[in-house]
Amino acid sequence: MFFRNLTLFRYPTSINDGFEDLDDKLAEHVLKPVGPLELSSRGFVSPLGRGEQALSHRVAEALLLTLGSEDKLLPGSVVNAVLSEKLDHIRESEGRNPGGRERKRIKDEVLTDLLPRAFSRPSRCSGYLDLGLGWCVIDSSSRKSAETFVTAIREALGSFPAVPVNAETSPRALMTSWIDGEPLPEGFVLGDECELRDPVDSGAIIKCRRQELSAEEVREHLKCGKQAFQVALVFEERISFVLGEDLVIRKLKFLESATESLEQGERDTQRDEIDAVFALMSGELRVLLKRLEEILGLSKAEA
Repeated sequence: MFFRNLTLFRYPTSINDGFEDLDDKLAEHVLKPVGPLELSSRGFVSPLGRGEQALSHRVAEALLLTLGSEDKLLPGSVVNAVLSEKLDHIRESEGRNPGGRERKRIKDEVLTDLLPRAFSRPSRCSGYLDLGLGWCVIDSSSRKSAETFVTAIREALGSFPAVPVNAETSPRALMTSWIDGEPLPEGFVLGDECELRDPVDSGAIIKCRRQELSAEEVREHLKCGKQAFQVALVFEERISFVLGEDLVIRKLKFLESATESLEQGERDTQRDEIDAVFALMSGELRVLLKRLEEILGLSKAEA
């Protein structure tokens, strides 16, 4: 259950008291099977897996939630093919070309006919709240998916004033300076991946992988005016990740020095395993996010 990508929000810790009856509120917004005439369904599921009843799970100061989804797989090409057949039939049998309003009505009829027969695709998106520091950390690199997660919490609680994180210091300028030879903050070293772009619209894009970022050939691109939009970093030899200028953390990986403690001790149940992994992950990320907050001047939510 290690997260692979992080989209970050901040919320005021003053609302933590509202989480005491959280499961009761989430129970009114559980995932329901997508209906025969629905395109999708959203709702909370147990973060502990199938067969579990709890809709939230707390370890120390971290509260884990999972939003489930079911989406009907109904390709537009299929809908358009059936619609074309019906329109062709009208043209041939009645000798007329249906107008815009009639075409819309026929398309709605096609959707109504096809939806009950469409397959549904389940998906899950997890996130957790750091109750001590006011982080809402979502396992997704998609801003849209992250916003959906936050909106679902807001609908369940009635109010959840979480806002996307922003930075006082320009991440792009800072990452560019690191590749250009400026010392990195203590505990950080460059990884082997970056994305450089010409900041003008439709400018050139250079992607480097398995590349020493301090090499002169990389810095030559900076001399031509390109800037770093993504840079791979390693923190304290425990976590590797790619930081984006949008403040999304991608390709998150916990290194052996961080995970070796999981190999010690015996865990008899799946819940014990989840607890161990979640405690390690949330604890390591708390340290990382504190450092990024200091370096980038990351925002806090107002009370």
